[in-house]
Amino acid sequence: MNRLYYGDCLTVMQEHMALGSVDLIYLDPPFNSNRAYNAIYKDESGRPLPDQIDAFCDLWEMDEERERVLRTMPVLLREAGVDDRAAEFWRLWMNALRHTQPRLLAYLSYMVERLLPMKGLLKPTGSIYLHCDPTASHYVKIMMDAIFGHGNFRNEIVWSYRRWPSKSRHFQTMHDVILFYTAGRGNTFNVEYEPPSASYLKRFKGKTQVLDPETGTRKIVIDEPTKGLPMRDVWDLSILAGSSKERLGYATQKPLTLLDRIIRASSNEGDVVFDPFCGCATTLEAAHRLNRRWIGIDIAIHAIKRVAAVRLRDRLALHEGEDFAIDGVPRNVEGARDLWTRDKYHFQRWAIEQVDGFVTTKRTTDGGIDGRLYFGLPNARDLSSMAIEVKGGRSVGIKDVRELRGVLGNDQAKLAGLIVMEPLGPVKERNFKREMLKSGDLNVMGVKYARMQMLTVPEILEGKRFHTPGVAGRGLAQPVML
Repeated sequence: MNRLYYGDCLTVMQEHMALGSVDLIYLDPPFNSNRAYNAIYKDESGRPLPDQIDAFCDLWEMDEERERVLRTMPVLLREAGVDDRAAEFWRLWMNALRHTQPRLLAYLSYMVERLLPMKGLLKPTGSIYLHCDPTASHYVKIMMDAIFGHGNFRNEIVWSYRRWPSKSRHFQTMHDVILFYTAGRGNTFNVEYEPPSASYLKRFKGKTQVLDPETGTRKIVIDEPTKGLPMRDVWDLSILAGSSKERLGYATQKPLTLLDRIIRASSNEGDVVFDPFCGCATTLEAAHRLNRRWIGIDIAIHAIKRVAAVRLRDRLALHEGEDFAIDGVPRNVEGARDLWTRDKYHFQRWAIEQVDGFVTTKRTTDGGIDGRLYFGLPNARDLSSMAIEVKGGRSVGIKDVRELRGVLGNDQAKLAGLIVMEPLGPVKERNFKREMLKSGDLNVMGVKYARMQMLTVPEILEGKRFHTPGVAGRGLAQPVML
């Protein structure tokens, strides 16, 4: 069955996908462009969410997790079969980048960590296409040469497009790069053809040149109209217009025609197409329309909900449980506890996104503000927020409530919300509510909203949400309850 996974693609690949099970991988990972994409999350007034939101965040820094990965990188490379000399090169290169381009180093370590298991997922006839931009494409190619083998490099495809130009002191940047590698020399490849030019048609329409085996000369025979010329590695395809019916609001959304071309070329009907950063799931739609099986992964619950509702249900008329399955989303308290045990940060992210909030950009498992929920107030130019803290363990106490109450005095948040795993005992619940009441109410056009609120995981799973003015982005999630 086709599958849509919620989670970090690294975890999903390692725990849920079998070696040698995929025919084609297409990935359009976050570029190293220092931009944050939150354009799809606007409230009904069209006001965008603040820049610190982590959804589609493309900001990189050397944190503890990246440092840990770098320390283990030589081992990871050797375990994946990368040549020792290449692994040694990586070690020297990483040390050089640490002092010159640490953000780039963080991005590259993130990508290598995930490309290594992708290599194992490919069938011997499989292919991988990595979509990037000129900011980091040359660095990424060196990575892929080491992981997949320089001999398995097939093309650097240039996707050329046109858009409204901007003022700059250089030539207009209007292309992306797609790096095409295979698992081996026996890869699946179906020749695609470019539409023939007018002059070519005038000269050769209805005629084909063939080699006469007896004379060794070429002759022209009457045949079916020509297909055109075998496709080059420069593709001139338009980007999606803002008014396009394909648009789901993603700033980096790719056109179906682009994915259609890749999938036709490097897979056959019934093959498995895998997108580990599926976002708005253009890959999944293209694969389904071409009678391929598909697997998609995304780390944002907002994206999963939107894909399930708009892309799969509305556009493709697919039904969950019959045509596809969604995995990785806790459906009950036991599932939430299991997620907490396996990955506390992922649990924190799930809990915040499930109540229509957004995680903060700093990756922490405890303490501070873990996320925010945004809402509009009458006559306000900017959105206001509720600061959210998540406590998944059993040790939550009155001290946590008091610290969160302090946020309301030191932060611009209008409200504060606490998410806890388990229902509280009667005495603790009474003490918590008494402490929260000290923060008072937010009065909006005669409606009172408690400035401090609390939800338990069972309440969230039942559909209960924080009591706030209209929440930005909530409409995107309404059609599908996960």
